[in-house]
Amino acid sequence: MLHGQQQAARAAEALAPEIADAVSAAVSRLKHGGRIILVGAGTSGRIAVQDGVELAPTYGWSMDRLVFLLAGGRNALTESVEAAEDDAALAVREIAESSVSSDDVVIGVAASGRTPYTCAAIECSRAKGALTIAIANQPATPLIDLADIALCAETGAEFIAGSTRMKAGTAQKIILNTLSTGIMIGLGRTHDGLMTHMSVSNAKLRRRAIDIISQIAGTSPECSGDKLHAADNDLPVAILMAAGCDRDQAQRLLSEANHSVTTALAAVRRSSGGQSNGA
Repeated sequence: MLHGQQQAARAAEALAPEIADAVSAAVSRLKHGGRIILVGAGTSGRIAVQDGVELAPTYGWSMDRLVFLLAGGRNALTESVEAAEDDAALAVREIAESSVSSDDVVIGVAASGRTPYTCAAIECSRAKGALTIAIANQPATPLIDLADIALCAETGAEFIAGSTRMKAGTAQKIILNTLSTGIMIGLGRTHDGLMTHMSVSNAKLRRRAIDIISQIAGTSPECSGDKLHAADNDLPVAILMAAGCDRDQAQRLLSEANHSVTTALAAVRRSSGGQSNGA
């Protein structure tokens, strides 16, 4: 079984060029205010939801810009609703209700590449001009053909026949994790490998935020903590305040930089002649 998991990782790794292309295409759409829409059924849908829900606390991605379309609805997260995956009409209706547009990125996940619900959602979304990305484990299947970008990790037969929560699920999670992280990096929600937009919601995360501020701005932990408090735990604002901005200036620079701390910091350093705050 463990050897199969290693095979799944290698199958995902082989898709590096295609994942990079998907990241670039997605970032271009999302910079215009689009949403990430995750579609799936059964195991694949649950894995997609698992990856998506981490974007808000880790990268400050607004939940208003994240849509989950899971065959069978929220009940399907904890209960088996197997028949729902065959309901293509439901997918079309949910895509319409979600007002999918050309700025959106719709990611459909299905191990078989044939799930009617997921295929219909991708087909309908592409017709509306959205960027569509398919993640599957079988080549030459409808989902692969329907999407703008296909990420097919051929994981082969499972240790337990038909149990796609094994190799197929592992490959899907690796692809989704890499894809979503790459998108967040491309949108400027990290800086030098550090999270710049994470939610500061408990003591552990406050300590991590102070470390991040200190590493980026070169400030002492005491100064970094003060800036975080003054920014009401808004980490991007606190980083810029530690770099020498007042709160209003920090908010303005972030807005002008499309919320990229890296871009905003470059503007601060240009205006200050490249000097760091160094407190």
